[in-house]
Amino acid sequence: MPSLAAMRVFETVGLTGSFTRAAERLNLTQSAVSRQVKILEDQLGEPLLIRHHHRLELTPAGHMLLAALGRAFHEVELALRGIEEESNAHRLRVNAPPTLSKRWLVPRLADLRRTCPDIDISLTTDLTDSLAESSLLDCAIRFGDGEWPAFHSVHLMTERHIAVCAPSLIAGLSRDEAMDLSRFTFLHVLASSDRRYLTWRHWLTAAGLEDVDTSGGLEFDLLDTAIEAAVCGLGITVADRHMVARELADGRLVQLLDVEVDGHESYWLVTRQERKPPKMLVAFCDWLTGQCTGERRPG
Repeated sequence: MPSLAAMRVFETVGLTGSFTRAAERLNLTQSAVSRQVKILEDQLGEPLLIRHHHRLELTPAGHMLLAALGRAFHEVELALRGIEEESNAHRLRVNAPPTLSKRWLVPRLADLRRTCPDIDISLTTDLTDSLAESSLLDCAIRFGDGEWPAFHSVHLMTERHIAVCAPSLIAGLSRDEAMDLSRFTFLHVLASSDRRYLTWRHWLTAAGLEDVDTSGGLEFDLLDTAIEAAVCGLGITVADRHMVARELADGRLVQLLDVEVDGHESYWLVTRQERKPPKMLVAFCDWLTGQCTGERRPG
């Protein structure tokens, strides 16, 4: 039998259609991935891939093996999940966005321990982890519009955007001077490597400051990092009020102008559509929605 590692590498290459993407997912070098597939082909005496200049194509043998491996790894993962659930019936595996986890969820876990002492949480923040049947996750908190086909979603809270900065940044400025945003550095959050979220534009429109040039400034791939940059006095950022509640309370950040804008998307608790979800999952859902009720505006 070929090595399990080589078959796992081939499955990833087959699913991604690329040695480069497979290497990134497996945390290997591209040459190591290519070499593993070549070893597998040599052992089988049959090509599994047709290597074009910019893409890979599965051969009939490659299609057959990929389908078989998918079924096999799925069965193994289900078995592992069953074993782990039996060995630790109190563990709940949750996946959530990094900023929400650090700034909102983790500070509340002490209350969860008091309310549901039998629940042990495993919290991960890798958003590529899905709730597919083969996943070990029990539930996930997702940011979006609530539309995830084949899953059940419960609304938790909607973003409330405010502009914030360190107190030292506006110390000694009059209100008119503070409203001249051109004197500050803008801190942006990236939606992708070359695209910013539109939170600054939406906030400026609500504030009646549409002529402000926001093309400059610093960019970060996480809201958490942009918030830390604001705390350090590097500039001003638009952040979800829920995520900066502690900094506002202890004075490390102040709100710039009395303008608040509801975000276009929300946080949702996403679970599988099970006829009878586990009691532990129901208890966590009840606790989580209860925590979010206090975050919402009256009415």
